[in-house]
Amino acid sequence: MYDIQEVDYPMRPRERLRTLGEKYLSDQELLAILLRTGTARSSVLELSGQILRHFETLENFRRASIEELMQISGIGESKAVEIRAMIELGKRIQTTERKRYGQVKGAQQFAKTLIDEMSDFDQEHLVAVYLDGKNKIIKKRTIFVGTVNSASANPCEILHFAVKTLAAGILIAHNHPSGDPKPSEADVVFTERMENACDYIGINLIDHIIVGHQRYFSFQESGLMF
Repeated sequence: MYDIQEVDYPMRPRERLRTLGEKYLSDQELLAILLRTGTARSSVLELSGQILRHFETLENFRRASIEELMQISGIGESKAVEIRAMIELGKRIQTTERKRYGQVKGAQQFAKTLIDEMSDFDQEHLVAVYLDGKNKIIKKRTIFVGTVNSASANPCEILHFAVKTLAAGILIAHNHPSGDPKPSEADVVFTERMENACDYIGINLIDHIIVGHQRYFSFQESGLMF
């Protein structure tokens, strides 16, 4: 359950932010600033508290649809749309900050970007990241949407773009909508096929990363790649 502490501050949220900085504001105060106004029955701080209690966690709030937001008294379509826009913009800012280096420096570093991008997907997405000799990103491509299996996950399609972009290495990644990044038998078989195919044409398979809910599994880190 989301913990909301009712505290009477001497200053309103906007004044506190200007005076103290945004880091000193509670989630409730930050949301109140974005909402701007309350309702005839509730102040904007009370309304923001109701929203946070309704969704229980910030993760649930982040995933809430426009329709789910509108179920709360005081949140009409306009406010719901503004909230969704705010959440998406924050997500893009965070992702852009991590992408700006344009280089894969390790599974843990790159997995954070993948978690931001893929953890909300309702279906499995298989992504191939094409790298140069210094592991700088040349191109990232979604290969398909569906379940990773021998029929749909064909190394030929992935390697076609590797040759086309003159990539020296490939990193592949997909998400598990269940939230558990543990590899399935199909994931292991697919990774072995990719390793063999990459070895055959002289391209380095850097890693296969599976994204779950705020977690990831790296075949390279787990010693399942050679």
